[in-house]
Amino acid sequence: MIKFSIWRWWAIVTKEFIQMRRDRMSFAMMVGVPLMQLVLFGFAINSDPKRLPTIVLAADPSVFSRTLIQALTNSGYFQIVKVVHHETEIEHWLALGQAQFALTIPIDFSRQLVRGERPALLLEADATDPAATSNALGTLNVLIPTVFDRDLVGPLQHLRSKPAAVELRVHRRYNPDGISQYNIVPGLMGVVLTMTMVMITALAITRERERGTMENLLATPARPLEVMIGKIMPYILIGYVQVTLILIVAHFFFKVPMLGSLGLLYGIALIFIAANLAIGITFSTIAKNQLQAMQMAFFFFLPSILLSGFMFPFRGMPAWAQQIGEVLPLTHFSRLVRGILLKGNGWEESLPELWPIVIFMVIVIILGMLRYRETLD
Repeated sequence: MIKFSIWRWWAIVTKEFIQMRRDRMSFAMMVGVPLMQLVLFGFAINSDPKRLPTIVLAADPSVFSRTLIQALTNSGYFQIVKVVHHETEIEHWLALGQAQFALTIPIDFSRQLVRGERPALLLEADATDPAATSNALGTLNVLIPTVFDRDLVGPLQHLRSKPAAVELRVHRRYNPDGISQYNIVPGLMGVVLTMTMVMITALAITRERERGTMENLLATPARPLEVMIGKIMPYILIGYVQVTLILIVAHFFFKVPMLGSLGLLYGIALIFIAANLAIGITFSTIAKNQLQAMQMAFFFFLPSILLSGFMFPFRGMPAWAQQIGEVLPLTHFSRLVRGILLKGNGWEESLPELWPIVIFMVIVIILGMLRYRETLD
């Protein structure tokens, strides 16, 4: 029986450290991923979003309306971004997701208030993500009973008594019951596509290069572009299978509304799938082996899922995190899917969120092709 040798053991340990030092990519990932998690969870994630964009339709520009608008701003949860003049503008802003809330002050609001008739205020909320609006609505319910106390003086002082001088009517648009599955399940489509398309493509092409079969394939009369398109086509079909499966489960098991065009959704999904496949191809040109390809795919997937608004409210993150999130395709695709399914958005409403994905895809494809040619040379 061979005895345990401390010297042989130390030789193996030394060899592993030398190998780790040579594999700089893996070492960088081991250090970079924990640091990225600390930064994202410590600074970027916030489950209590404030300064939510709010539009106001003030048909009665009285002192009471100004008091109400100022109180909303002072609460910290509402940021007045625009004063609109027609209800169609409210519909447009909410459909595009540019406003989280829309407050309507009726035309005879001040007259009904001083008469003690308890005029009604209408607050419409984009409730596709219930977590983004719950705290703001709770604060507003506390604010309304006392918001006019400084204005209700003298002969109007009796209006301070219970119940509140005004009635707040909250209309939760697109998800009136606040069902979290309506927000999570459509967003899960983008998460699944991002994870599978980037990782599978990066691993598949890296595996081909490790085995030497990619060079043999490119030695044929087929052009490099033809080879690349031919290799990613099966993954596009796999992506469509995943989209179809998620839609079926969402409709029959989770009862997610499907108000928009599924044809539009499938067309947008094609662009999103192509963008993620382009990322996988680019990673495959950088990675030296399959382990590195998987590490880079995870390094891209982690910020995508945390900064896209899938798990945490997007508007709750600091400005720098939102800027990073706006670059990621998953952020825009999640908004597109929820807009089509829950809001019934069409091509016109989807275009502002579609072009960032297209630009990202074109840039990554160009970088991937340039890098791939350098790798082959």
